[in-house]
Amino acid sequence: MADLPEPEGAWDEYAWEKFLKEQERRTGKYMELLERYIDDPNRDQIIAQEMGWYHLLDRDGLLWAEDMDSLSSHQEELGEIEQGAEAGDGYRHHPLCSAASELAVWVDRLLEREKKTLPCAVKLTSQVAVLEAKLALALAGDEVDEIGMTLAYLKRALRAANQALEAGIQSNQQCPFPPETAPELERRIFQIRDGIVELMGVYRAEWRRRHPKDRTG
Repeated sequence: MADLPEPEGAWDEYAWEKFLKEQERRTGKYMELLERYIDDPNRDQIIAQEMGWYHLLDRDGLLWAEDMDSLSSHQEELGEIEQGAEAGDGYRHHPLCSAASELAVWVDRLLEREKKTLPCAVKLTSQVAVLEAKLALALAGDEVDEIGMTLAYLKRALRAANQALEAGIQSNQQCPFPPETAPELERRIFQIRDGIVELMGVYRAEWRRRHPKDRTG
């Protein structure tokens, strides 16, 4: 597996964006292969070859499977962060993270109560979960050393918020919520989205302060 070339110095948000996109593409390919060959006794070797990880085809290289197991579930990723928060190891529970967690619970209860199973309702649930996870990844830690990474995850959270808003509007159009519910859903999502945009401005200003010769952002 060839590594992406690292830019000199600190990574800005665009370098991190490129890196995360490639990692997400590889993770998606790995998960597809895992599902396809899950019952094959030679699964590990087949997947390693399909992924181009030829250096992992020897006996010692099979350790790669242990590392890749951590990619099997989006919930596992979020769960590790939440466990870190409970253990108190440097997790900063930002108000936006709290708002996203509360939104996720509220949406789950709303859709269960309204018995909505439309594709747009499923999309609403999934995008709210993505929003919660990406904010947790962006805002974990007491200090932000990797501002570029934080901004890249915040952009993913912003995209999830926009898609959740769109899915909520579609759900209400196809099977209307109670009169007071749709405005409340939009209010919650807009509040988080506006907070993300404001926070991105803060971090971009900090990036410019730390890297005055860099014109990013």
